[in-house]
Amino acid sequence: MVYLMKTNKNRVLSFFLVLCLCLFIADQPAFAEASWPQCSGIQADGGILIDADSNAVLYEKNADQAYYPASITKILTALIIIENCDLDEMVTFSDNAINNVESNSSNMGTMVGDVLSVRDCLYGLMLASANEAGNALAEHLSGSIEAFTDLMNQKALELGCTGSHFANPSGLNNPDHYVTARDMAAIMRAAISNPVFVEIDGARYWKHAPIKRYPDPDDPHNTVYAHHAMIKKNDSRYYSGTFAGKTGYTSLAGNTLVTSAKKNGITLIAVILNGHQTHYQDTKTLFDFGFRNFKSVKISEFDHAYSSIENDMTFSGLSVSPAPSLSVDENCSITLPQNADFNDVEAVLDYEMGPLAPMDALARISYTYAGKNVGFGYLKLKDSPVSGRQQEAAARSLLPQESVTIPEPTTRALEDSLAEGESGTAKEQELSPMPLSADETLEKQITIPSLLWTVIGIAVVLLTAVTAFFLIKTYRERKEEQQRYLRNERRKKRLSDIGFSQSEFDLLVEHTKQRHQRRRFH
Repeated sequence: MVYLMKTNKNRVLSFFLVLCLCLFIADQPAFAEASWPQCSGIQADGGILIDADSNAVLYEKNADQAYYPASITKILTALIIIENCDLDEMVTFSDNAINNVESNSSNMGTMVGDVLSVRDCLYGLMLASANEAGNALAEHLSGSIEAFTDLMNQKALELGCTGSHFANPSGLNNPDHYVTARDMAAIMRAAISNPVFVEIDGARYWKHAPIKRYPDPDDPHNTVYAHHAMIKKNDSRYYSGTFAGKTGYTSLAGNTLVTSAKKNGITLIAVILNGHQTHYQDTKTLFDFGFRNFKSVKISEFDHAYSSIENDMTFSGLSVSPAPSLSVDENCSITLPQNADFNDVEAVLDYEMGPLAPMDALARISYTYAGKNVGFGYLKLKDSPVSGRQQEAAARSLLPQESVTIPEPTTRALEDSLAEGESGTAKEQELSPMPLSADETLEKQITIPSLLWTVIGIAVVLLTAVTAFFLIKTYRERKEEQQRYLRNERRKKRLSDIGFSQSEFDLLVEHTKQRHQRRRFH
């Protein structure tokens, strides 16, 4: 009897354990679907891996920490030159361009007075990492290295860089010259979207025109060779699919490396900062991780939540005829783990699309998976009755005249901005002191010592600088506000052309989105 009781207890316990095990196993796929692949990591102090198409971050380490960049700076320099210069323009090498570099730094052997095309200089800049070529190109475009660095910082801001600052076109050591891995990835992403940059940066070698030091056209010194080992097929560090990149090194920066590679329909960008002689191995580690674990997914092939609006002729008493035909931009993609399902992706609709949005976009859709941003797309009309340029012109016609044209900043504009809300008479009295008589003026000139005049001069200079800063800031804010207004008006005009008000369209989109979500869960 005791034996039977023990046997039954064992059977019950075994059944219970098996049941728990089955339930545990059954729960595993749901958990895996929301997971994100893990990378073994890199030895460099900072780095990042992104999908160049979706801008999704696949791996990061101290990605927002500032480091010295060294010669990867030249990626931004080259991009700016390509966008603003003709490749056949001729560049003269000044004394400052030749000598304003660190001793024994990378160069292409030019001398003061040498003249080369912009094209030759760019190949020297990107392949040989020639610092004097960077200086010469900067002076050619902007007149001075200092003016060019202003252009570099402006371009970086336009690309969304928030933690970087540039003080020279080559990347030589400077306390005010630093970058983050995230910002360098954004810069490289913009660069490889330019076919001229890819052609130059991806070359193995380039033969430039003769220079003073090597006047013979056939002199081998007139050929520059790529430094990046991962694009050289005869190098042990070669990585299949690599098509662009830039190396860098200084004593303060350590090894830096930016590399782009494409394989299996996905384009990756890896950035390594403050490496320790492992920059190539770190890059290989990131590429292997990215290509093995992720896939690029065209949004338009999977996201049909919004396209069904054309079938919703009426709902909740709201008439929607003629109905619009919507689609997600076919050029947009997201990045997902290899075993991920698109149905597990969360989507958020946003009407603030930014200045780079297509002209016919109605909204931006941001996608997340496992809590990570994996890309975005634009919601567009399939068959818009009005072209993009016509829409923009129509939107501009809706603006008040004074809002269309933004005047050049003036001192009076700044004064009006600072004294907003005050009466014109009060401002004039505050800004315009009462004139002195001739005797009073002479007395002032006699009694004010020369030191005070110096102080006044310095104060005027500082006031001018502060005034200029606020003028530029005010100008940019007004310009951004105008652009935001134009984008909103273009969107309203497109909706009006198909018979919708903004509120009706919002209601329609929300209804369709909720219906799509209900279908997913059922």
